[in-house]
Amino acid sequence: MNSGLRVCDRFARHCFVRFETSSLGQGIIMSHFEGTADSAILESNFTPAKEHEARKALLGSALGYAMDGFDLLILGFMLRVISSDLGFGPAQGASLVTATLIGAVIGGIVFGMLSDRIGRVRVLTWTIVLFAVFTGMCALAQGYWDLLIYRTIAGIGLGGEFGIGMALVAEVWPASKRARVSSYVGLGWQLGVLAAAIVTPILLPVIGWRGMFAIGILPAIAAYFIRHNLHEPDVFVERTAGPPATSLPINLLVKDVETTKISIGMIILCSVQNFGYYGVMIWLPNYLSSRFGFGLAQSATWTAVTIAGMAVGIFVFGHVADRLGRRPAFITYMLGAAIMVVVYSKLTDPTALLIGGAIMGLFVNGMLGGYGALMSELYPTTARATAQNVLFNVGRAIGGLGPIVVSAVAAAYGFDTAIALLALLYIVDMLAFLLLIPDRRGAELT
Repeated sequence: MNSGLRVCDRFARHCFVRFETSSLGQGIIMSHFEGTADSAILESNFTPAKEHEARKALLGSALGYAMDGFDLLILGFMLRVISSDLGFGPAQGASLVTATLIGAVIGGIVFGMLSDRIGRVRVLTWTIVLFAVFTGMCALAQGYWDLLIYRTIAGIGLGGEFGIGMALVAEVWPASKRARVSSYVGLGWQLGVLAAAIVTPILLPVIGWRGMFAIGILPAIAAYFIRHNLHEPDVFVERTAGPPATSLPINLLVKDVETTKISIGMIILCSVQNFGYYGVMIWLPNYLSSRFGFGLAQSATWTAVTIAGMAVGIFVFGHVADRLGRRPAFITYMLGAAIMVVVYSKLTDPTALLIGGAIMGLFVNGMLGGYGALMSELYPTTARATAQNVLFNVGRAIGGLGPIVVSAVAAAYGFDTAIALLALLYIVDMLAFLLLIPDRRGAELT
């Protein structure tokens, strides 16, 4: 009874605030009222059994994204060893990373659309199995071409996991917790990166790069857990109960002028997010080494602290976005990122660099978990996973150029110009959000 009264009280206060502050007309006020009522009803129907199911979905989605981070980082650690063992040149070694990212874009499109048609849980299982099997196959590679094929196919599986997992958790958790659970999925990436940073230096000298790839078969166990313990979200079952749509889900991303503007805005946001992340993470160790003479251990420590700051930022972002709205959270973090990359470039004291790196990481990558909730509220169920996968992976492909661009600008025009470029990109990010992206916090998923 008390919990029901609390829900009603929260609902009434929220509607009153919306009514008092709205000056856009009766139609808009009613849409706010109806959307908030739906959210309150969903909250009250969130029984312990549904919460248990939602927690399992969250765990499965976070594990999938953790594998993404783990895989890409261990590949980076092992490139030199693999190249030496198989006789690769630098360009061939780097192409393995490129092939993985290209595969991720392909997988994001294909598996996103499949997920919107035949189910989140089933297709998420397929992506994990595909990734696990072909990561394990990399251990059997005898040369460049077969390893390139295995990495590309593993990337296809990898690309499907982010968007499907984000769509799944958004659909099974109530609207009041949507941003924070999306952020918890984003934390999976940070945990995967951290695990790779800890495990690789220990295991690589013992089991070699083939043994490290063989470990990649283990996520198939997670696929078994997901397939046999999770059910499709109610909203997905309801929205897809009728005859299948005749058009592809990807067409819904550009179905009209308003939606096309949103999709363009999301590509800008996802591109800057990935550009900043990869630019900072690849640039930071080299910057610390060349400018301050830090050795490998020191650079690794400072980088690890930056990663820890990113994890804190992701966690905090979800709570801020749920309480204050998507737009205030994103704009605050974008502004913080623009300021901190400039501030960090001016620091010289080791302690200041340590603290500044954590704060910079908080803002630069803290937004990661917010994209899941944001896109879930902007696109319908019949295109939700497609939107998440296509837009984020297109952004990852563009943002993956970050290290190259930052290095080229720094070499041609100086380090300060490269940092100014990063800061400018976050300003463009803010403008894109303000002009193109609506804030639909708490809206019922359509």
